[in-house]
Amino acid sequence: MEKLRAKVAQWPYGLISVFAAISSFGAYTCMYAFRKGFSAGTFTGQQYFHIDYKVWLVIAQIIGYTMSKFYGIKFISELKPGQRAKSILLLIGIAWLALLCFAYVPAPYNIIFLFINGFPLGLIWGLVFGYLEGRRSTEFMAAVLSISLIFASGFVKTVARTLMSSFHVSEFQMPFLTGALFVLPLLLFVFCLELMPPPSAEDVKLRTKRLPMDAAERKDFLMRFLPGVILTLIIYVLLTIMRDVRDNFEVEIWTSLGVKDNTIFTKIDTIISIIALVAMSLLILVKKNLKAFSIIHYMIICGCVLIGLSTILYSFKLIDPMTWMTLAGLGLYFGYVPYNAVFFERLLASYHYKGNVGFLIYVADSMGYLGSVSVLLVKEFGRPNISWGTFFQEGVMTVAIVGGVCAVLSLIYFLSVARKLQNGKGTHLEIISA
Repeated sequence: MEKLRAKVAQWPYGLISVFAAISSFGAYTCMYAFRKGFSAGTFTGQQYFHIDYKVWLVIAQIIGYTMSKFYGIKFISELKPGQRAKSILLLIGIAWLALLCFAYVPAPYNIIFLFINGFPLGLIWGLVFGYLEGRRSTEFMAAVLSISLIFASGFVKTVARTLMSSFHVSEFQMPFLTGALFVLPLLLFVFCLELMPPPSAEDVKLRTKRLPMDAAERKDFLMRFLPGVILTLIIYVLLTIMRDVRDNFEVEIWTSLGVKDNTIFTKIDTIISIIALVAMSLLILVKKNLKAFSIIHYMIICGCVLIGLSTILYSFKLIDPMTWMTLAGLGLYFGYVPYNAVFFERLLASYHYKGNVGFLIYVADSMGYLGSVSVLLVKEFGRPNISWGTFFQEGVMTVAIVGGVCAVLSLIYFLSVARKLQNGKGTHLEIISA
């Protein structure tokens, strides 16, 4: 392995970046096959305690996923690089085994296996992103990785529904068999990630050395940037909730809008993926970290505006459902993807803070998925008769208004911190000018 890694290190920097980007995209797309296959089913006609069976499945998986995010704050921030590949394969293996149990244990007793499935998968993002952070081309690589959040969801649903419609696989066996199709590709992409050389001296100079963070260092970071962290968490929680609703109940949302097409998921998500990829990748051209950090804020603000305008236009029947879902989805991911890809990367680089992105992502994710579980429970117990289409429409308007305001305030806060530091009124943190 070391010899192969040394050979890869001799490649041109651009080729290494493309290789890493494709490998990370492939690995995370494969993970989605073990996580989101079940959401392609509708499990109609099944209720327990007056709650739809599929909602129970979604809640169980999200609770497991949420708990893993809290655990990941410590696990990911302290993990050594040499342990990543083994951890990825072990965790996904556990999740796949849980899907096998889900297929053969009768409902409702199999709900617990979606919880078991969700917990290990919640740690995969931080493990994969660890291969990419702290490099000159992190924006490009992270943008490609983040597109898997959009593309993989629709792609996996299309594969899963094809298994059911063309091969007559049951809704209960479908999640396990969907995962089975991606086992060999997963092994290949994780092997490729292991060939990545560590960040070069130039990478460290431009982006700050990335180090594990103990409990005291994690607390210190949060206290230094507490107002900005709070505003960031508010935005991220709202985006996560509605992105999760869209992800888990996309079949039901499209049905409530009168659209029934097994390929619609891939069509719409591919359009969104391409636009988001281009926008995020262009950030690699911005060398000044604080300037890039500001641009990322503008992207999030524009995403919130796009969500609000498209939803208003759809409410007045000025655009059709497909156009609205495309624009609203694009707006959601314009806000969501930066937090998972480059927001925290440029935050650390802007203030020359030695830490790692994994810790910050998992703080945000833990709050985001906790909010997602809470909203699902409120919806099912408080407004059980509202359609998923209407629920999604109301939710994204909340994201547009509250998220937009918080993003503006976040930009003002972080720029004020930068000015204080540049004027010598802040802490010892150093603003990197290039």
